[in-house]
Amino acid sequence: MLKGGSEVIHQNGALDHIIQQSNEQWDCASLVGFPGITSAPNYPSKPVTENRGNNPERNELSQWVEHVTRQLIEDLPENETQAMTYQDNIVPTLLGELRPKKVARRNSSENLGQQHQWNSHDLARDKNNTNINETGAKGMNRLDDQGLNLRTHLLECAVAISVDNLGEAHRMLLELTQMASPYGQSCAERVVAYFAKAMASRVINSWLGICSPLINYKSIHCAFQVFNNISPFIKFAHFTSNQAILEAFHRRDRVHIIDVDIMQGLQWPALFHILATRIEGPPHVTMTGMGTSMELLIETGKQLSSFAKRLGMSFEFHPIGKKIGELDITMLQIRRGEAIAIHWLQHSLYDATGPDWKTMRLLHELSPRVITLVEQEIPLGGSFLDRFVGSLHYYSTIFDSLGAFLQSDDSSRHSVEHGLLYREINNILAIGGSARNGEDKFKHWRSELSRNGFMQVPMSTNAMAQAQLILNMFPPVHGYSLVQGDGTLKLGWKDTSLYTASAWTSPNSR
Repeated sequence: MLKGGSEVIHQNGALDHIIQQSNEQWDCASLVGFPGITSAPNYPSKPVTENRGNNPERNELSQWVEHVTRQLIEDLPENETQAMTYQDNIVPTLLGELRPKKVARRNSSENLGQQHQWNSHDLARDKNNTNINETGAKGMNRLDDQGLNLRTHLLECAVAISVDNLGEAHRMLLELTQMASPYGQSCAERVVAYFAKAMASRVINSWLGICSPLINYKSIHCAFQVFNNISPFIKFAHFTSNQAILEAFHRRDRVHIIDVDIMQGLQWPALFHILATRIEGPPHVTMTGMGTSMELLIETGKQLSSFAKRLGMSFEFHPIGKKIGELDITMLQIRRGEAIAIHWLQHSLYDATGPDWKTMRLLHELSPRVITLVEQEIPLGGSFLDRFVGSLHYYSTIFDSLGAFLQSDDSSRHSVEHGLLYREINNILAIGGSARNGEDKFKHWRSELSRNGFMQVPMSTNAMAQAQLILNMFPPVHGYSLVQGDGTLKLGWKDTSLYTASAWTSPNSR
C-alpha cells in the first residue's frame, strides 16, 4: 500500500469499494428524516483519459455577457454611466480580473479592442447580426432565440438593479418569471428562471431591508448528497483533499482533523478506511466538526464513530456549533503531539467561516501540518453587477454539465438545481454577501494564505490520479477538464474552471 512514502487511496481497486461504502453508510433518509435518495448511478468503467483540459469546445456565454453588458451600460443616461464606471468600477471588473478564470484563456484584448454598436433587442431577433465580431457571432449561433431573449432580459434587469431602478427591475422580473421555468428543456431557461427568482428576492429585500433568510440545513444536506452522487465535483474535492491529508499524516500516530463545515461528513469514511489499513497501523483520530446545527453535528458524529468502530480505529468526535472565525484556540481540544489537518470545501450556500481575519489568526495559532482547501472559481465580492456576471457564467456552466447527461425531468437533477445551486445563486445575488453586511471577505483564500506566510504543498501525482479515476465514473468524459498546474488541481466543465484544490502548511507546523 506504499508508494513514494505514502499510501494511495485508489490502489488495488479500493476506490470504488470506498465510494460504495460511503454512499451506503450515509443515507440521507435515516440521517435527517427526508425521503430516500437514489444512490450514485452505476456508470460503466472507462479508461483514464489524459489531457482533458484541451477540449476545443468553448462556452461562449461569458463573451456574450461582456458584449451585452457593455451595450447596456453605454445606453444608460450619462450621469448613471459615470456613477457605475467611476464609483463602482463596473467596466474594468466585469471585463477583467473578476471574470471566472479559464483553463485555456483567450486574449481578451482581441475582443475588447473592437468597438461595435448594436442593440441587445436586435440580437434577440437576429442571431446572425453582422455588427458583432466573429467570436461573438459564433456564440450567438450557439444560443437559441428563446435562450438569447431570456438572457438579454435578465441582463437588462441586472443593470436596472445595479442603479437602484427597482421599479423597472420589478416589471422585467414579472415578465421573466412568466417566460422561464426551472423545469424548462434548455439549460438557459432553467438558469434564467433561478436567477430571476433570486433577483426578485433581491428587489424585495431592498424594499423591506431584509437580508438574511432562514436556512433549512437538512434539505441543503440532502441536496448536497445528491450532487455528490450525480456529479464529480464534490468527490473531486473530497478525494484530492483526502490524499493530501493522508500524505501529511504519514507515520503520525495521533492526528486531529478540523472540518470547517462538516455537513454530513461524506468524505471521511474513505480516509478512515485507508488510515485503518496503514502498514504502520492506524493512528488515533480526533475530529472536530463545525456547523450551525448541533442536532445534525451530533448525528454526523455518531455516523462517523460507528464507521470508525467497524474499522477497529480509535476515534473521537467533537462537535462545535459555531463558525471557525468565531472561535479561539482554547475552544478546540488540541493535544500535544497531534498532527493537525484543517479542511474546508468552499461553497456559496451561506457564510461558513465568519470573519476571515479572525479565521486567519486562528490558523496561525493552530500551526496545522496541512490545510486542504477547495475553492469555487466564482467572484463573491464586489458590486452587484460584478457578482451577477461572474455567477451567471459560473452557474450556466454547472447547469450545462448536469444537462449534458441528465434528462430535463430527472428528479435528481432538479433536486440539485433547486435545493443547492439556486440557494447558492440566491445567497450571492439576493443576500449579497460582504457587499451588504459590511464584512470584508477574502477573494481567494489561497492567495491570502500565501500572503500570510503559509507555504503551498503541491498537489501530488497521486492526487491527480485520484481525480482522473473519479472522472471515469461520470459521463460524458469529454466534457470535464482536469488541469494540474501551479501546485493546484482544477476541475471544470469544458474550458471553464469551476473548483480549485490546493494544500498548504504552516512554517511552524506540528
